[in-house]
Amino acid sequence: MTETHATAADWPAMSIADAHTLLTTAPDSPFEMAEEVVRGVRLRVWKNAPSSLRELFEMGRAHGDLDYLVFEDERVTYETHYRAVAKLAQDLVARGVGKGDRVAIVMRNYPEWSIAFWATVVVGAVSVPLNAWLTGPELEYGLADSGSKVAIVDGERGERIRDHLRALSELKSLIVVRPGGPLPDGAVLWDDVVAAPSELHALPDMSLPQVDIDPEDDATIFYTSGTTGKPKGALGTHRNILTNLISLGIAPTRAFLRRGETLPAPDPDAPKRAFLLSVPFFHATGCHSILVPNLAAGGKIVMMYKWDPEEALRLIEKEKIAAFGGVPAMVWQVLESSNFDQFDLSSVESVSYGGAPSAPELVARIKQAFPKVSPGNGYGLTETSSVTTQNSAEDYQNRPSSAGPAVPVCDLKVVDTDNKEVPLGEVGELLIRGPNVVKGYWNKPEATAEAIDADGWFRSGDLVRMDEEGFVYILDRAKDMLIRGGENIYCVEIEDVLYAHPDVMDAAIIGLPHKVLGEEVGAVVQVTDGSSVTEEALQGHVRAQLAAFKVPIKIEIRHEPLPRNANGKILKTQLREEFLANMV
Repeated sequence: MTETHATAADWPAMSIADAHTLLTTAPDSPFEMAEEVVRGVRLRVWKNAPSSLRELFEMGRAHGDLDYLVFEDERVTYETHYRAVAKLAQDLVARGVGKGDRVAIVMRNYPEWSIAFWATVVVGAVSVPLNAWLTGPELEYGLADSGSKVAIVDGERGERIRDHLRALSELKSLIVVRPGGPLPDGAVLWDDVVAAPSELHALPDMSLPQVDIDPEDDATIFYTSGTTGKPKGALGTHRNILTNLISLGIAPTRAFLRRGETLPAPDPDAPKRAFLLSVPFFHATGCHSILVPNLAAGGKIVMMYKWDPEEALRLIEKEKIAAFGGVPAMVWQVLESSNFDQFDLSSVESVSYGGAPSAPELVARIKQAFPKVSPGNGYGLTETSSVTTQNSAEDYQNRPSSAGPAVPVCDLKVVDTDNKEVPLGEVGELLIRGPNVVKGYWNKPEATAEAIDADGWFRSGDLVRMDEEGFVYILDRAKDMLIRGGENIYCVEIEDVLYAHPDVMDAAIIGLPHKVLGEEVGAVVQVTDGSSVTEEALQGHVRAQLAAFKVPIKIEIRHEPLPRNANGKILKTQLREEFLANMV
């Protein structure tokens, strides 16, 4: 596909390379770079980034009485949030949580999520956000594998793990937020530890526990599934997350230089922006690219109990939302709402998304719906602490199928199966190096060695091509994975569950295209001779063991063997074509 590289004769006024050079070398630039040896590898780093999340959190208190978190009729100001974090931080230390200990957060997007996260990282402990969609056995695995000493859960998640607590020998404390019924044995109520939501504003001032934190200290473990089917905990540092904080500002700032415009001077009196949270905090995007940056900027995060495009439209109008997005599916749903024209959406300044493939036509739809808005997208992974590349403004309009160029502190290369760089424009696997790449996988040295080499290069598993200006085009995934509405789904995990059914001889998970979600889960299975098992029965079998978003929406049952190549690998491309043809 050939894409337009210019909208006018004078575009661009500056190359990507020159824009990055100017931004990273200008006096007093927030994007000034330096070089440091990080885990034995010399890397470019953001010179002026805070040294730790604790330092950033202390800076955020200056936003005082501005709203930080809004949930339904609850409003939590920065000062109230600070005091709640300090209260919980003191309690965690009293419970024996020290530097490096793990504290799991297992809940939906509530204000308590943010309080739990910041209280954990400011005392030097490691926050372990677990996916709130997971089943009891899946949550047990995450809690056990991480060795979490404390878990802070909402009522629904508390019920899911109630029967698994006896198996978690390292879990010493369970704090329950917003319970819907009796607490599990030994659990304590959040309201007794911190305060009820209606009483947060009355908390007294108190100091944070004293602790020294280094940029390379562990900060988070985010679980991401692997091709073995067992999730791996990506171990992130304070530097990783704070690198992402600075990197997020590159693309919008670069756009001024690409247009030939003067960079606007910072305006400390400018109104703070409101951000509509449409993705979970328990993903790197929600945590690293929304929760953390808004605290730094004094922004307001408006949360919903669950994503709903009609509620999103109402909140955009009510809260004067300046930015929204998430994954492409959510933007599509807002744009296609039959009530779109019934709301005042004039406050919206930016619409950005990532985490899943997006159709180039989405760019045009956003520009049509929001004429003054410059859409943007980006590319990153849990292992790269969110952002690696960014595409925005005219660059995105001109290259709508690209995820953009790398942020300046990241190096990229595209390699073949022999790990040799391919010529420019050819397809290969994307390798990434930079201060945003995590340390590795928690307690999995072999998996870490496979993913990150001695020179710091992380194997993304994504097949890409790169153009002459460094714009990256994501073409496919080398890893056997689907992305449904921003949720990573690893085929082998579902296949293993299907294989466990007594009537299933063979199984293959394939991605089915979906305009809004990007992909849905489909399955083709070969059953035993004489089997009368139904599609509904197999779906129920999967549903009993895995989260609902992993259950195939369509299962094709076959009695003949599935097609395989000479090496015995199932020919999924052929299966997918046959599957889609049969659905017509």
